Amino acid sequence: MKFLVIRFSSIGDIVLTTPVIRCLKQQVPAAEVHYLTKFSFRGIVESNPHIHKVHLLQDDLEIVLEELKKEKFDYIIDLHHNLRTLKVKRALKKVPAFSFNKLNVQKWLLTALKINTLPDVHIVDRYLETVKSFGVKNDGKGLDYFIPKQDVVPDNDIPAAQSLGYIGLVIGAARNTKKLPVEKLKELCSKIDHPIVLLGGPEDKQVGEEIALTDQIKIYNSCGKFNLNESADLVRRAKLIITHDTGLMHIAAAFKKPIISIWGNTVPSFGMAPYFANSILANDLQQVKGLWCRPCSKIGYSKCPLGHFKCMNKHNINDIALKATNSIINKK
Repeated sequence: MKFLVIRFSSIGDIVLTTPVIRCLKQQVPAAEVHYLTKFSFRGIVESNPHIHKVHLLQDDLEIVLEELKKEKFDYIIDLHHNLRTLKVKRALKKVPAFSFNKLNVQKWLLTALKINTLPDVHIVDRYLETVKSFGVKNDGKGLDYFIPKQDVVPDNDIPAAQSLGYIGLVIGAARNTKKLPVEKLKELCSKIDHPIVLLGGPEDKQVGEEIALTDQIKIYNSCGKFNLNESADLVRRAKLIITHDTGLMHIAAAFKKPIISIWGNTVPSFGMAPYFANSILANDLQQVKGLWCRPCSKIGYSKCPLGHFKCMNKHNINDIALKATNSIINKK
């Protein structure tokens, strides 16, 4: 059977689809799994051994549609479920499609009216619902992330102070309301008595430099110096990951890392907390509870709509630092 799995974006969402890919490949006899995503996210899936072929969307959807028509798929597994995936399904006409339910109405009720009707089910398990008719079951192995050999970070690229172990601190996120303010990040770093590697993309480089200036020996700013797979390798090497609700959080879960996740305008109730399946690992969800305005969005904003940003400003930095320190001590 030939399957086309679709998820265009983004980093974390694509990583969260990996149990579907693995379980399809391993549990459906002779399954051939293809994956359609955006060109910019190709590095996340190209090294996945469970994927037979990756199809990439660049600027023109029509080009990739012509490519897909030649493949003669038996089934489409739509894990994005938007206008573009509808166009794909229509173009492939008679190919049966199974689509992921995004629960947008329930999310709107929670963000707009603070009425929580969302099921207490992780998004990974909701993704897996799309393939249950093929006899596929959750194998309990969690998420996957495969780093190609050329993206494994050489030991000599890691500073001496961090070479014997470090805490990875993810300082970025897709929206500002999902990130601690820079002064809070500085405070957190100052209270952690352990080497730290700042993790993020090129867009986080300047903030990372500002944070690292507070202690240039203890803190190494890797933001903008490594590509995504190399940053994933830095996550893999870390003793502990402290992170916002962002893609590297899910990559950390794929590598079975203890995680302290810091939540702002979004909430774990959306079903996207770190996913470990059957693994028993430290998974500390840090939230400012009791705010009537939270969650204000399922995605986030460039700034707090109300101006106070209490969902991040009221985090207890002492508590986060203490939990990070205790986690490191307990691992020794």
